Amino acid sequence: MSSPLGKEIDRFEARLKVTGRALYAADNNVTGLAYGYLVTSTIGLGTVTAMDTAAAAGSPGVLAVYTPFNPLKLFAYGGDQNDESTPPLQDTGVRYHGQVIGLVVAETFEQARDAAALVTVSYDAKPPAASFPAALPNATPIKNSPTAGVLAPGVTSIADAIAASPVTVTAMYTTAAQNHNPMEPHATVAVWTGDHLTLYTATQGTPLVVSRMSKTLGVDAAKIHVLNPFQGGAFGCKWGNWAHTPLTAAAARELGRPVKTVLTREQLFTVVGHRAFSSQIVTLGAAADGTLNAIKHDGVSSRSASANFQENAGNISLNTYASPNIEINRKTVTLDSPATTIMRAPSDATGSFALESALDELALKLGMDPLALRQKNNSTVAATSKKPFSGKHLDECYRIGAEAFGWSRRNPVPGSVVDGDWLVGMGMGTAFFSAGRGAASIKIRLRADGTAVVSGTGSDSGTGQATVYCIVGADSLGIPLKQVTADFGDSAAPVNANAGGSASTASNGTAVQVAADAVKAELLKVANEHPPFQGKNPVYERGFVKADGVSMSFGSLLTSLNMAEVEATATSPKNPDTVHQFMSFGAHFVEVRVHRRTREPRVSRVVSVMDAGRIVNAKAARNQIMGGVIMGIGAALLEDMRLEPTGRIANANLAGYLVPVNADIPELDVRFLGIPDPLISPLGARGIGELGIVGVTGAVANAVFNATGKRVRDLPITCERLQE
Repeated sequence: MSSPLGKEIDRFEARLKVTGRALYAADNNVTGLAYGYLVTSTIGLGTVTAMDTAAAAGSPGVLAVYTPFNPLKLFAYGGDQNDESTPPLQDTGVRYHGQVIGLVVAETFEQARDAAALVTVSYDAKPPAASFPAALPNATPIKNSPTAGVLAPGVTSIADAIAASPVTVTAMYTTAAQNHNPMEPHATVAVWTGDHLTLYTATQGTPLVVSRMSKTLGVDAAKIHVLNPFQGGAFGCKWGNWAHTPLTAAAARELGRPVKTVLTREQLFTVVGHRAFSSQIVTLGAAADGTLNAIKHDGVSSRSASANFQENAGNISLNTYASPNIEINRKTVTLDSPATTIMRAPSDATGSFALESALDELALKLGMDPLALRQKNNSTVAATSKKPFSGKHLDECYRIGAEAFGWSRRNPVPGSVVDGDWLVGMGMGTAFFSAGRGAASIKIRLRADGTAVVSGTGSDSGTGQATVYCIVGADSLGIPLKQVTADFGDSAAPVNANAGGSASTASNGTAVQVAADAVKAELLKVANEHPPFQGKNPVYERGFVKADGVSMSFGSLLTSLNMAEVEATATSPKNPDTVHQFMSFGAHFVEVRVHRRTREPRVSRVVSVMDAGRIVNAKAARNQIMGGVIMGIGAALLEDMRLEPTGRIANANLAGYLVPVNADIPELDVRFLGIPDPLISPLGARGIGELGIVGVTGAVANAVFNATGKRVRDLPITCERLQE
């Protein structure tokens, strides 16, 4: 039997999903269920002075109306989860347009929604700070580590290093705010049984919910059970616990019956956060042969007055390319806007647009091929930490990608390739994202029916993480994949890595390996205590227990002993290696077509080659990179959250906020080197969930320049900007 590791494996829950039998948070309907609907503010800054709830409270089916004047008691959060700093309804302050200021609970969703529309609100409004460009002059350095970098011996400042460089470029780049827009809206169902709480809620980590709800509800964590086996996408916005979750739980406790609250699409734009606006200035200094001598990356990002999270766009420049002199500066501007929060590859997806664009601008000034410039400044050692990378084969990504894409056919003269009504251009960018391995615990049960069950809190936000449990479990136990299933997204299970930071597979997969060893040891201990293996020190081999010529499958052994199962839980520690720098790498090659008359830009070809260690599931891994590339194309050409002067998001819907659809995306050619990284873990897998988006926006922008000769430094790249 061959190992399933690295093969093209269908997700074990795929049939449940395509047949509608996979229960997402909002699909949980329990006896006596009531429905919540959020009331949100219609000003961008100020104070709620009064709320008339009489009409709403008197509407058919309405059970309760909660407001700052009739609040549900919630305690301070006591910890940051990249969401809002304060619990809802505990004061009358309005910090952004769309802030939750009320909850209506009724017998049906329609009754709650209609009653919420009857609540009238009086405000003492103030002008909000709602313009990122207007606020830029007031940008302030972040509190911790506002500057980072390295200087070569004898160099006193980055300015001196730039001045000493024969060739320099400097330019400003901006990116729009972006929204996550997962297909599944956020939802919470709260059920109390005495003083015990069960929550069905969309989350990237059930332990995160337990921790937050324990503090804000004042409930012992041991009495909170969170279930979330399936998610319809997250991309960062389901890491935090937003206003609807504590309100729903508190309302269910107050009313003595279960309550369900599901956010609307418009509320997904305001209640659950977004990626920040950014403005970046990148200055590069190089020798005439293209060797980088200096990188200066000044990044300013927006942050919300209602949250603590901030992106640091300049971080990408610390270790992507070799340079003896690097300086990044981190600043923020505070807006009266919905919360900024993590979104796929926070900081790096934003920063790579500026860095990769600047590299191409330098290549043009040098008269050098953009790929050759990147190859020249590739390094096996991290530029600032001076640590060697645990495994880096970016040069192979460049070589294989360029060959598959046909980079050698690229015409370096912008605007020179025409195909009918379309101007055709090629561009590329480097993908670069941190890789980590955290502590994780897994339980494995070997059952009398010959199956194995792998259990953990880990959440599958659509990445195929649960199937990773099964694949690594089957490989480690030496049994067919069809005999392994997973229980996941359950806070009662052993705690393992949450779905975020591109560390789930490296962390949880390694924990599955050690749990497999532990359960095999437990099985052999049992076997050694009973006939026919008693006292014979049996061994385990590919699902069988063997000793002195006797061989029994573990299922047959357990059946003969009248035991339903044996189980073991084991923990894999955080990666102790502090000597190496752990990153994943890749190269994107993009072809775009820009219509000669309308200036409509379209991506027509993409080749992406990734160096991310061992690939556990080739099908799911390719899907992850494709998803990242698609999000990158969206950020490059379409996505643009518009804040009005009032603080209202003008396009808080999928009609006005454009995301890529099938017609926008060509065939994507994704390849992996598949070289294991034994230094990150015995499994050798590194993160890929966020890697795919990094470098895409820069590659698209570079291809647009090659097609048209127009350098667009502001995202998204629209027809209007190409016509300016």
